[in-house]
Amino acid sequence: MDKNEKNTVLIVDDDNANLIMLSDILRTEYTVRVAFDGESALKIAEKYSPDLILLDIIMPGMDGFHVFNELKQSETTAHIPVIFITGLNNSDDEKRGLKLGAVDYISKPFDEIIVKLRVQHQIRIVNQLRAIEYLSMVDQLTGIPNRRNFNNRITSEWGRAIREKEPICLLMMDADYFKKYNDTYGHQQGDKALCVLAQVLSKTLRRQSDFFARWGGEEFVVLLPNTDKSGGHEIGEQLRKNMEAEEITCEDGTVTKLTVSVGLHMHMPTTRCSVDEFISKADRALYNAKNTGRNKVCVYGEE
Repeated sequence: MDKNEKNTVLIVDDDNANLIMLSDILRTEYTVRVAFDGESALKIAEKYSPDLILLDIIMPGMDGFHVFNELKQSETTAHIPVIFITGLNNSDDEKRGLKLGAVDYISKPFDEIIVKLRVQHQIRIVNQLRAIEYLSMVDQLTGIPNRRNFNNRITSEWGRAIREKEPICLLMMDADYFKKYNDTYGHQQGDKALCVLAQVLSKTLRRQSDFFARWGGEEFVVLLPNTDKSGGHEIGEQLRKNMEAEEITCEDGTVTKLTVSVGLHMHMPTTRCSVDEFISKADRALYNAKNTGRNKVCVYGEE
């Protein structure tokens, strides 16, 4: 979420007066969405994935406990924290809600300060967890996705390619003679070169579906959904050319160059083929590129 974007709170209550009151309390700090019943609450939660849900317990038809259970059954909404709201001054309801997994409990009639503080507390936790998750998925040197992020993405794209019966391409990319570059110019300059390589990837790959990440060390990986072999080769060659043309300046103003070797594998995924095998074949193509001259693109199966 963009740092300037407001967190979203979904309020679920069959009483219009309660919806208006809670909305007035929260709308200055949050984007507020409302639902009058359980069915519409589930649909809104699925569509907008709010950061927090304030959920009334006593509602006609589907009560709050039922709605809560339905939320936790969906992969899209299971992670959303829920604060139960109710007019019942009954500790048994509170115990039941907390045992189910609600993060807090607010009683009617509402105290504006209490509502604000409890919502702020939960939203702060949500944002902290989101920041931790973001840091765990980003390479700290280059600022691009890391290997863990790539593993999540390829699992998703692999499943989609099987369902849609579409080809998928993988490029494994390695900076040529990087140890020599580090030994010659120093590790700080080597880090700068890797950042430049990441920038070249960002500038070259234009499709929203294309995904690239730092695999580790001086190795990078590019995932190209719905791309055949010729299309993958064209992108790999463009990346190679763009990196070859890039000038990497040193602190003293001198200019250095760094080339890359690229291994490509295209596959039509099936349930009989594993993701690990797919990656391994792209890696073998990269090994071939590095051992037959470097600064080139090699395709698996075309040795």
